[in-house]
Amino acid sequence: MEYKRYLYFSMTPESLISSMLPPEEFGHYLAVGTNKRTRGQALFFEIDPNFQSEYFDLASIEKRCVPHIDGKPKRSVYLSTYRVLENLPLENFRNLYLTTFDGKVLELKPGDYLPDEPPTLHLYQELCPVPPRVASKLNPRQFLNYVTDPKNPVSFPKIVFAELILNGLAENPFTGMTNNLPYPNKDHLRDCLIGLYSGYEKPNKTVERFYAGDLLYRTVKNGFFLGDKDHFIYYPFPSIEQLQKLYYPWWRSALNLEFNDK
Repeated sequence: MEYKRYLYFSMTPESLISSMLPPEEFGHYLAVGTNKRTRGQALFFEIDPNFQSEYFDLASIEKRCVPHIDGKPKRSVYLSTYRVLENLPLENFRNLYLTTFDGKVLELKPGDYLPDEPPTLHLYQELCPVPPRVASKLNPRQFLNYVTDPKNPVSFPKIVFAELILNGLAENPFTGMTNNLPYPNKDHLRDCLIGLYSGYEKPNKTVERFYAGDLLYRTVKNGFFLGDKDHFIYYPFPSIEQLQKLYYPWWRSALNLEFNDK
């Protein structure tokens, strides 16, 4: 049996992987492995398998990504685990896939982004190449431009991040309620937002420097963002109504596991 080869960029951890598994099967494999004794959230992009690169050893795929002796497909061949995002041209990114702890996979396609009106405060979870959680006065497009601007003291060639819900804190961090926000150190979050609201000289404040937990999908406000100083790609996250009507098995899996882990 002949298998198609796929190319994936995984953010858990950052790596470029060749596989004979299509996206849904690959996501299930990343999340639960082969024996289902382990589990873990996975976020990954499909990459155009035909792109050319001098940084990655793509020529080895034909020799390394081959079926096992018993004929089963090769699940993963790691091509790189260092500076992967930086060296992947954005035109080669396809859809984004979000996997729950038990292997349910949700596919997100690029879409159009409409900024909030009026302007509000924002909370961003950076996913790659670094994982801080950041409060900001900037909307997603502005934030991406800022953190990829080489003129700033700290910048990145490319970045992937998600915007998280703030509810009432987005408009008024002084009186906005925090009891329904599942974040640690909520008093510190409020202080960061108050500082930005009150005229802090910089547009961003770090809420957590080394966020090591898994992303709670129920906290995603509007979607995921990918880009560099010249490009902006938005992957809309479904509304609650869409999740309940169109993607209920994935949404139920995400909610059950997230609430049970708390």
